[in-house]
Parts: sequence; structure tokens; C-alpha cells
Amino acid sequence: MFYYIFHWLKVLALCLDFLLITIILFLLSFLPKSSIQNFYPKLFRIWCKSYVRALGVDLKLIQHNQLPIPERYILIANHPSAFEDVGVPALFDVYSLAKIEVSSWPILGRISDAAGTLYVKRESKESRNAAAVEIRDALESGKNIAMYPEGGCFGKRIFETFRFGAFDISMQSNIPILPVFIHYESQEDFEWRNPHTLLDKMWHFLSTNNNRANYYVFDAINPNDFNTKEEYMEFTHGLYLKWQAKYLD
Repeated sequence: MFYYIFHWLKVLALCLDFLLITIILFLLSFLPKSSIQNFYPKLFRIWCKSYVRALGVDLKLIQHNQLPIPERYILIANHPSAFEDVGVPALFDVYSLAKIEVSSWPILGRISDAAGTLYVKRESKESRNAAAVEIRDALESGKNIAMYPEGGCFGKRIFETFRFGAFDISMQSNIPILPVFIHYESQEDFEWRNPHTLLDKMWHFLSTNNNRANYYVFDAINPNDFNTKEEYMEFTHGLYLKWQAKYLD
């Protein structure tokens, strides 16, 4: 009995902590971006960590990299769930590329936008080209970018191919790709499937019997090792298929 009381008091405390930080970031998001850009991204990472705790997810960074993580990189990851939107920035100092729909989400959209999130309309070639320019500018300014080369949530298994965007930008900017393989031990609970809503997934995270999320980081991949973006993509996609066979199959 005491254990359950303690457990729910802890859950309540974590939720109140998340609510307080959310209110602070939401109010700050109404200030001009020029006045908050130096500190808001750091607060956003704190908010992501608080969000992870409030959801009760046991998020683990598992380092399989033999070499140090480079100072500048383009982080890529598989995208089976909605949780990556907070899980990745909770662990890495990155600015994420997200679908344009995120910007219109209540409260979360304002916070995400103020944090410097980049947006793309996936179905629009013009939007993808504009996002590529923004990403290159962000990289040149010293920021690290997080992207999901599958181009969306296609389920718990790696999609049949990756899009070329991250690899093309990596070759043009000469900035390496840092691969992260994401493995949720309770795959059915974390996987995003239609017609799930964000509230559906939040409940799934909170009620899962296995809350472990493993984020495996591997050695960065040097763009100079490849002649074309197609070769670069196919090599990296092959790595993800190997990791899938090891951790998911």
C-alpha cells in the first residue's frame, strides 16, 4: 500500500514539475525570438527531460561509438514513435527538423517554434528545398541538426529506403552524420500507428508495462568516404537494417 502511495505521489510531483516548466516556456515563447534565442533552446532541453520524466519513460543513451562524438554533426535516427520529438533533444544538443503540422499543435507548437525547430511540408518539393537551405544555414552557424531520413513514422520496422536530404546536406557541408538507432522494448505501446493521436500515445507511454527506451549511438559517418549521396544513403540504410536485425528481430 505504501509503495503505491509513494509511486503516485512521485508521478504527481513529476507532472507538476513538467507543468511549471511548460507554463514558463509557453509564456516566454511570446517574447521576440531575438531576445530569447540565446537561452531558450537550453530551457527547451530541460523541458524535454522533464517531459520524459512525467511520461514515466526510462530513457537510456547507450554508447556503441568507439570514437568521440564530433562537435558538429547531423544526427539521424529511425522514427517509430512520437516520443523521439522529446527523446532526442533530451539527450543531444540539437535543433530538430519536424513536419510542419507540429507548429500548429496547441502549446507544444509555440514551444517547439521558439526553441528553433525547423519545419518541412513533407509532400512539397519546394518546402523540402527551403528546409535544406535553412539546415545548411543552421549548420554553418554552428548548430547540430536532428533529422529522420525515413521521412515520417512508418512503423517499428525500418522503412524500405531513406530520403537523400540528410546525406546530400552532409556531403555539401562536409559535416558527418551521427547515427542513432532507437529501440523501444515495448514496441507495440510506443509505435505510432493511424489513427493514433498525440494524447493516445501519451497514455500508451504512461500505461506501458515496459517503459524502457534504448537510444544507441554509433560512430559518426564521414561524408568524404562516399562519392554520391545515393551511395552514402544506401550504406547508412544498410547499417540500420543490421541494427534492426540485432535489436528488433
